[in-house]
Amino acid sequence: MSLVLDAVSKVVGRSTHIADVSLALEAGSLNVLLGPTLSGKTTLMRIMAGLEPPTSGRVLFEGHDVTGVPVRRRNVAMVYQQFINYPALSVYENIASPLRVAGRPKSEIDSRVMEAARLLRLEPMLERTPLELSGGQQQRTALARALVKNASLVLLDEPLANLDYKLREELREELPKIFAAAGAILVYATTEPSEALLLGGNTATLHEGRVTQFGRTLDVYRQPVDQRTAAVFSDPPMNFLKADIRGGVACTPEGIVLPLPPTHAALPDGAAVLGFRPDHLHLQRRDAGSVALAATVAVVEITGSESFVHVTHGGARWIALAHGVHDLRPGTPIEVHLDPRRIFLFDAAGQLLSAPERAEAA
Repeated sequence: MSLVLDAVSKVVGRSTHIADVSLALEAGSLNVLLGPTLSGKTTLMRIMAGLEPPTSGRVLFEGHDVTGVPVRRRNVAMVYQQFINYPALSVYENIASPLRVAGRPKSEIDSRVMEAARLLRLEPMLERTPLELSGGQQQRTALARALVKNASLVLLDEPLANLDYKLREELREELPKIFAAAGAILVYATTEPSEALLLGGNTATLHEGRVTQFGRTLDVYRQPVDQRTAAVFSDPPMNFLKADIRGGVACTPEGIVLPLPPTHAALPDGAAVLGFRPDHLHLQRRDAGSVALAATVAVVEITGSESFVHVTHGGARWIALAHGVHDLRPGTPIEVHLDPRRIFLFDAAGQLLSAPERAEAA
């Protein structure tokens, strides 16, 4: 069983929502759509489901062209961030509804509803209506309804956003296992790189309706093919610095010289862009090979356990992710430290030239 998008595009008026997307998703696989708001994740899911047709291209399921087949004739389950339940039905009946439509026997309906309710902590609420539930409980009801359907294709559009932290962490672990065991193709949309990494599987990064890269999640994270992918798969976004490569050394317009590690040393001379993640830019020197960079504090966001320190260096603005509370005044001169072993190198057009060794890129 497979789902294939073949050069799919979606154009509405003068706006291109999806541009020439080709993907192949296999049975039992977990596939994450990662991108910011309005990058095309929901539109792509709706095309997969048959809720709206592509402007061009084809959708193939098990080798058959289903491009024009409506959603009611496909074995698809979809859960949105904004949950959808039947307000007049009890939680039990909401979960059971796809089984009743399919004409399943009462004993099977009862066992499958109770199992889904157990997994999603809904057992005490089965006799309530959705209006008597919290937002998180309503979202769990929608997830349970998708679970009992035994769909071949399960589409989850930011489904855990309304849940509390503990349950969100539990379901991130459990949901992929549950749907994979049924042999379903699971597609999960998120704006959060950390969630993609926690889920694992495969990830497609989206930017303005285009899939910039698709592959095993850790491979995409460690080897982004270009600057756009690197920026999407980093939260806060990856920092960048223009430089010239000369004889295995990176020279910046501000006169900073960074000796490149062996992984980068064989690159040809020429213009390049250095990329480094916020958690690899430090406020104190950590390694003997680190290079100190003069900067100015722009603003500090304190979360408690961490501080996001925004700094300016020349014409660039960077973010350093520092552990603990750092109460720094805007305008304060500061020294930040960068380990050259952590650097990604991109060419002038933004394509990846070289990435850190696997242990350094983690």
